[in-house]
Amino acid sequence: MAYKISEDTCTACGTCIDECPVEAISAGDVYKIDPSVCTECGTCADVCPTESIHLE
Repeated sequence: MAYKISEDTCTACGTCIDECPVEAISAGDVYKIDPSVCTECGTCADVCPTESIHLE
């Protein structure tokens, strides 16, 4: 199970993308996590100010 970013609450603030150690997050109107790259470390979820990142 990889982490996933909720499209409903993500504000595309950019906090998570800089924290991902494997560069699994891509920018856009809403950020996305590539499940094939995500190592489930949880760093992105820990820093998300809107709590938009959760395990699938």
